[in-house]
Amino acid sequence: MKRLGMMWLLIEGRSVAGEVGARMAETSTAVQTAVQQVTQFLVTYSFDVLGAILILIIGFKVSQWTAKSWVRFGEQRHFDPTLTKFAAGAIKACILGFVLIVALNKFGITITPLVAAVGALAFGGSFAIQGPLSNYGAGLSILMTRPFVAGDTIAVAGVSGVVQDVKLACTILTTEDGELITIPNKHIVGEILRNSKGHHVVETTVGISYGDDPERGIAAVKRALASIPEVAKAPGPVVGIETFGDSAVTLGVRYWVPSAKYSQVLYAANLAIYRALKADGITMPFPQQDVHIISDATQVSAR
Repeated sequence: MKRLGMMWLLIEGRSVAGEVGARMAETSTAVQTAVQQVTQFLVTYSFDVLGAILILIIGFKVSQWTAKSWVRFGEQRHFDPTLTKFAAGAIKACILGFVLIVALNKFGITITPLVAAVGALAFGGSFAIQGPLSNYGAGLSILMTRPFVAGDTIAVAGVSGVVQDVKLACTILTTEDGELITIPNKHIVGEILRNSKGHHVVETTVGISYGDDPERGIAAVKRALASIPEVAKAPGPVVGIETFGDSAVTLGVRYWVPSAKYSQVLYAANLAIYRALKADGITMPFPQQDVHIISDATQVSAR
């Protein structure tokens, strides 16, 4: 029995050793095959891979240099900044696209099937991305027609602010408080747009007494506005009689201020106008009503 047990263990050990050896042989063969394939690939395509990488690096550098050169050229020629940046981005994208095609050709990959596949995907996906595409189309229209540029003050879609940046998908405004307002471009094209460039108009009124000379009041208001450096000189302030109220002559006041300092200049101008009218002895009446009581002596005696 002991001899049979020893023989069985010896046979089992040889079987396990044989399986391990077979597996090691298979692994060694697989590794050798992989090494041969990698070596063959490197020998066959090494120069193509290096050439493609070199083409991509050079193309990327050339696209960056070309875009920056175009921006500098536009700044020197005083081109529109928004249109200059858009053109620079388009030039960079075109160069990178051409470089990518050349790099793919180094691997023997033809671009025609890829273009066809991309076209089919774009046609199918266009129904799902109609919103973004309409924004891009509207953005391109804004960049080409230039109804406003960066730095202008616009009012559209119920909001207003200074244009900070115009992109293909949206337009970004900034308010006096530093808030950023992002407007999709499709809500700008075709809508009523107010563009007051870098300034914003202030429209206000002030009342003076009927007993005062309105010409002196107008002169005092103009003098007060002239004392504030931020009030625009061209176009200058406009002051005149707007209406005749129940208890005061209403003077209409219109002047332009920088959009970024609208509230500050408005408050300073109101204080200056108040002080100027007080200094000239001009009264600013408050609403009042005179009540006259007439008694009938006949009716009083009859009672």
